[in-house]
Parts: sequence; C-alpha cells; structure tokens
Amino acid sequence: MSEAKAKYLAAKAAFEETFEKHLQNGVEFISDQVFIDPEVEIAPGAVILPGCILRGKTVIGANCVIGPNTLLENTIVEAGSTVNASQCYDSHLGPNNKIGPFTHVRTGTVTDEGVHLGAYVETKNANFAEGNTVSHLTYIGDADVGKYCNFGCGTVTCNYDGEGKYRTTIGDYAFIGCTTNLVAPVTVGDHAFTAAGSTLGHDVPAGALSIERAKQTEIDNWGENKLQKYIAKKQKLEADKKNK
Repeated sequence: MSEAKAKYLAAKAAFEETFEKHLQNGVEFISDQVFIDPEVEIAPGAVILPGCILRGKTVIGANCVIGPNTLLENTIVEAGSTVNASQCYDSHLGPNNKIGPFTHVRTGTVTDEGVHLGAYVETKNANFAEGNTVSHLTYIGDADVGKYCNFGCGTVTCNYDGEGKYRTTIGDYAFIGCTTNLVAPVTVGDHAFTAAGSTLGHDVPAGALSIERAKQTEIDNWGENKLQKYIAKKQKLEADKKNK
C-alpha cells in the first residue's frame, strides 16, 4: 500500500468517526459529502449542507445553517446564523447573521447580532456592530463600524497606501452611498450620509452629507460622432439576424 493511500484511509476513518459523533449529537446532514476536522464543535440543531469544509477550532452554534459549499477555518458562528457558499477564516460571526453567497470573511472580522454580509463582499480585520447591512460588491478592511449602518454597492475602505495599513471608523446609523471610497485614516460620524460616487479623505461630521464629485458636463454630438462605427456594426448584426 502506498503512503498516500494509507494517509487517505486513516483520514477517512477519522472523518467517519467524527461524522457519526455529530449525527449522534443532533447535528443535521442531508449528505456525507462534507469534511469536518475532529476538533470542530457543532451544536445540536445546526444544519450542515453538502460541500462544506470545517477546519481547525471552528465552533458552530445551534440552529445555524452552514452551506452549501462553505469553508470555515478557526471561525466561531453563533446561534441562528446562515453562511451560504462563502469562506471564513479566523473570525467571529455573531448571532442571527446572514453571510453569503460568495462572501470572503478574512482574518480578524467580528460581527454583532443581525449583520448581513452579502454577495461578493470581502472583510478583513473589521468590527461590525449590531444590524449592519453590506449587501454586495464591497470591501471593508481595517474598520470599526457602528450599529445599523447601510453600505451601498461598491463601497471600498482604502486602507493601504503601499507602506502602512490605516483604519476607517464609521458611527451609528450611517449611510454609505454606492461606490464611496473611504481613504483611511478617516472617520464618518453618527447619522452621516455619503453621496454615491464620492472619494472621501477627510472626516465627515455627525449628521452631515459629504459629497465629492467632478462637475457634470455634456458635449453635444460627441457620443454620436464617437460611436458611428460601433453603431453601424451593431445595426449590421441586427439586419443580418432579420435576413436569416
């Protein structure tokens, strides 16, 4: 028998023992197509869906739904949370969180009750107070976020200047508009609002609106002239389709 096969059979036997232990303890599975390290702790009533990989000192609370296709490594997930098709490393997710799909929760992320980190959100070394909503396509790194903030699509905390990492601080009930760039170190106060498309490198006072945009200008006929060849190409495609 090869060394590789011997290692595989030993790992398979260890997994089968671990899987049976969790089944007997009241953890729900619909398939054995998962991987669980022996030291992982899962509370009774949790549901582990197919394709999950649970590694290291991961702890999963009661009534959580993990998966499908989720990787948790050294991560605590408190009761009632869902983690769908996401990867989480060395983090602590609070109760009743909704994570995923396709969320990357990196080392040092800590969330409180009822936080939503949605599709294509990435976090790192960030603290989220209760009730935050980060729905999609956003990077929040090296940040401290107050309660019940809302992040529009495309928000970025610009935390690295090529030499050092800097923190962003956001107060309670703040509203961060779509495609806001927060250039750290920067603070957004309680109840503040940032306008969509702004790049902000100065603190935003509590209750204020911060807006940073170039003046919009229209040049007559510029698009018409620039797009002549493009439009002709597409119109030819349309005509060819009709003539088939």
